[in-house]
Parts: sequence; C-alpha cells; structure tokens
Amino acid sequence: MQPYGTWPSPFHAADIASSAPRIDGARFIGEEIWWGESVPAEGGRVTVRSSSGAVLLPQPWNARSRVHEYGGGAWTADADGTLFFVDAGDQRVYRMLPGADPEPLTPAGPNHGGLRLQHGRLLAVREDLSAESHLRGIVEIPTDGSAAADETAIRVHVQGGAFFAHPALSPDGSRIAWVEWSGHQMPWQRALLSITEVGGDVFTDTRARAALQPEWVSDDELVYADDPTGRWNLYRRGVDGLDAAAPEIIAPFDADTGYGLWVLGNRWYQPLDDGRIVAVRTNGSDEVVLIARGGTASPLDVPATAHVSVDDASGSLVLLSGGGASVSAGLWCVDVDSGEVQVVRGGQPADEAWMPPATRITFEGSNGPVHAFDYAPANPTAAAQEGELPPYVVFVHGGPTAHVSGGASAAIAFYTSRGIGVLDVNYGGSTGYGRDYRQRLDGQWGVSDVDDVIAAARGLVEAGRADPARIAIRGGSAGGWTVLSALVRGGAFSAGISRYGVTDLRTLAQDTHDFEKYYLDGLVGPLPEAEQVYLDRSPLTHAERIRVPVLLLQGEDDLVVPPSQSEAIRDALAAGGIPHEYVLYPGEGHGFRRAETIIDSLERELRFLGGVFGFEPEL
Repeated sequence: MQPYGTWPSPFHAADIASSAPRIDGARFIGEEIWWGESVPAEGGRVTVRSSSGAVLLPQPWNARSRVHEYGGGAWTADADGTLFFVDAGDQRVYRMLPGADPEPLTPAGPNHGGLRLQHGRLLAVREDLSAESHLRGIVEIPTDGSAAADETAIRVHVQGGAFFAHPALSPDGSRIAWVEWSGHQMPWQRALLSITEVGGDVFTDTRARAALQPEWVSDDELVYADDPTGRWNLYRRGVDGLDAAAPEIIAPFDADTGYGLWVLGNRWYQPLDDGRIVAVRTNGSDEVVLIARGGTASPLDVPATAHVSVDDASGSLVLLSGGGASVSAGLWCVDVDSGEVQVVRGGQPADEAWMPPATRITFEGSNGPVHAFDYAPANPTAAAQEGELPPYVVFVHGGPTAHVSGGASAAIAFYTSRGIGVLDVNYGGSTGYGRDYRQRLDGQWGVSDVDDVIAAARGLVEAGRADPARIAIRGGSAGGWTVLSALVRGGAFSAGISRYGVTDLRTLAQDTHDFEKYYLDGLVGPLPEAEQVYLDRSPLTHAERIRVPVLLLQGEDDLVVPPSQSEAIRDALAAGGIPHEYVLYPGEGHGFRRAETIIDSLERELRFLGGVFGFEPEL
C-alpha cells in the first residue's frame, strides 16, 4: 500500500516530451506518404518526413506559419516530390526540389500559411502586418521562383481587412472558393462562403452561418460545412446561378463536422473520387464516417477518436491524423473499402492497465450540463491505502472556444500512474456539443466557465471519487484565465497551475494580436462600454482573494498572452504573501514545444502538487 501521488511510474517527463508525435498535415506523394511532424528535441521545429524513413526537410528549416499567429497549413508537395513550405524564420514560401536546397518563391515581408497545391497551382493565405492597415488575402504563387524578387508576379485573388482561410481551386481552374470573416467576429460566430471566377467578381454567400472548408466536387458544385441548424453538417451547392443556388444538407446528424477555426491546416472531411465522403463527426469524442453517394453514413472502424483530421484521400485510401481513446496520437492510412488500417506513425496501443480509457461524465451545473472526461488513477503495481481518496487535477482547455475529446495521453498518464486523477472538462463554451453549448459562454467568460469547473470538482467529491481537500486546477491560455478566476472565487481548489494564462482583460485587449482583437467583445462585452466588467472580471483585480499556492508558467516570446500578464499576477501574489512560483521559458511562444521546456514544466508541476498535497512524488 502506498499513498496516492507516490506510486512508482514508468512515465517520465523526458519520455513524454518525445512520446506521441505531433502531426502537422499528411499527403499521398506517389507511392509514399509524407507528413509534417514537430520535433521537440530540435527546439520544436516542424520537419517533413516520409514513409520511406527519410527526413525530407533538414535542419535548420522549420515548416511553421504565423498567419493569424496560430498558423497551420505550412507545407504541401506535388506528385513529383517537390516540397513547398513556409519557413518559421522569415515566413516566406520556399520550394525544395528532390535532392536540392530550398529556394524562395516569395519576397521577404508578409506571412504565409494555409498552402494548397491543386492542379499545379499554389494557393496561400497571405498576411501583411508591415503597414498600419493590416492586409490579408488569398494569393496564387508562381512555382517557378519568378516572384521571389518581384512581388507583382504573385496573383492576388482577394485582399482586404477581413480574415481568410481554406482556399480551394475548381478542377478546371476557373473558380476559387474560400471562407472569410470580419475581424469583429470570430469564425465560429460568423464566417461566409465566397466564390470567384478567377479574375472576376467575388460572390459572397451571406446565407452561410459559420462556413468551413469548401471543397470542389465538380467544376460547378461545392461541398462545405456550416451550422445553420446548430450543428456543423456538410452541405452541397451548385455555383451556376449563384444567387439562386440553395444549399442541400448531406447526411444530417446531431454532431459537428468541424470546430473552431484556430489553425489553417485542419480538414474535417475529404470527398473521394467516386462521390463518397469521409468525414469526422464530433459529439464530445470523434467518429469517422463514410457517407455514401445517397447520403447514408456508416462508421469506420478506426482507432482515431480525438481531434481527427482527414488530411488527404487517394482512391479508396484516406489519411487520418489525431489521437484515440486507446492509442497514442498518430497517423493512419485507411482503406474505406476493405477496412484495412495501416499505422504510418505513432498510434501505439495504450496499455489499459496503465492508461485506461477516459470515462465520459456529465455534471449538473448552474448553467446546465457540464461535460468532462475522467481519468482515474491507474497503476497495476501499486494500490492506495485503505480509506484514502485520490488527489485530482481538473484540466481546463484553452481557447476558450476549443474542446478535449477523451484521447489516451502519456501526459495525463504522467499523473494518473502516480496516483493523481485527472478530470478534463469541456465547460460551456466548448466546441463539440453544438452551437447552443458553445454560446453559453457569450458575455459570461470568467463566470460561466468558472461555475462549470467548480461544479465538476464538486461533482467528483459528491460521487466519492476525489479527496475534497486535494483538488488542484490546471489550464493554459484561456484555461489559465479560468484557473485564476476559479482561485479568486475560492472554495473548490487547493492549488492552481496557470500556463501563459490571461490575468488582466484590459491590457489583453490592448496588447493581443489582430486575430483575437475583438474576441473579448463577445466573451465579455465591447469597450469602452464594458470597461467596468473587464475590471471586475479580471483575476488581477482581485488577486488578494487568492489564498492557495499558484504555479505560473510562461513563454518569453508569447505574442498572444504576453509575459506581462503572468508577471502582473506574480507581483500581486508576492505582495499578498501567497506561495507561488513563476517560470519564464526562453524561446517559447504560445504553447510549449521544446523538449527541455516540456520536461521542466511537467516535473515542476508534479513537485508543486506534491508540496501542496503532502506527498513526495517519484520523478
């Protein structure tokens, strides 16, 4: 018998840092499969690898976009093995012929992302932040290098002050479709479907609610995702007689094909050449389905069930990346006809003795149901002392318009194998449960989310699953805000861990980047009218109410939530004599990518919890 928190574990921080690959898109290239992958041991740079075992993008090149700050879609390739990528250092697009060094295709200056190579033509989302009036648009980049020193060789299909994503070229090359949204709204609030005859006028379908990922299935027909019914479903529409064309829903279902458009590379479905569609449906967890030409949907027996992206299709084969309830994150090649599933990268089966599947659990909160995934302590070599209840950490995801899906995670097993339970909460405002659940946070950020995580923690206690005196809360970015706001509220948590968390709404509104400049208008209220609400809601305003230890972890180069946010609450905690620790990680932005950072942050968190909860953890 050993106390919870002290169990010996095979999950060490150094192993976590390199355990599950972070896949960044995948493609069929001839007889090979290529994929992007983050390499923590190399500073978190993104390389491109192939199923032949080759590392196609050598150091120091780093395929990473900074469009909208969150990037995505930073590489693609043609059938002959030519790689096109955005380098993190200068945000130029490069071409790398087989066996050759990369050479630039765009001049220095703008950011690029969302690369799409279709029918021999390279489309991209471009963002120019050099002028006071920031410009974004959809551009076409010559693949012969002629635009590297001559910006006028780049063809601009649309440009303006809006935000753009998902460019798609029709098979005959005559039309381009994309989605766009005003900077005053986030894409899950209102995103329009736009279509242009190349070189002609732009038609914008104002009937679209929150459009995602248009794909051409013929020269005059589009498929895209939208949520006019309150769920993102797939729609089909013709483009001849655009004003009169009405969308037709495809295989309607009470689940979402799509979620918050934070990054440009996610793909939630792929049309197959024969008219069928492989799509992801999310209702908490993900399910991958095959939609027949007649609209009947059948589930595919695949291990991917968490944050699944349908990256590419070729014949009856599709590439799926993501995580799973019983496997680590990875990349799979699936034959939708035979049902054969090939593991391309990662996707290792989880040992259920050490990492049992997450348990779906719903709590009743003051705002309605609160959905979560429970990871109870599990260790086949250890048992708790009789009568002891386990300590727990309540995980709060960022966004806040994001979600967790109950996937197996070595980072979660890092805690559960040592005898510390994890409750991963999808508070109201999360995606994956429909628009109504998502909108529950409108105007209520810092109130409704806090209500929900406290309801979840108390529900654990009432169910006899957790020690009420040993429940901590941990979150990053918007999740860090909820952590600190919950500690201000008090009464539920004995400690808090904030990773690059928001602490002061007014300075965040002033300092944050363009993509989220007006995000707070919907979450809290517009300025200056709601300034008092901003002041009242901010954890920094009420830091004296925090009476429990706090661990603050922050990236030095974070442009989304700058270090000043964490440093302000650090100073307030110090002034109030509250035990705390602040760690600033050089070279890290919004989210930790470097192996040394991942290792240090996990070990610090474990030591911090041990100190608060009264046990000596084994690192």
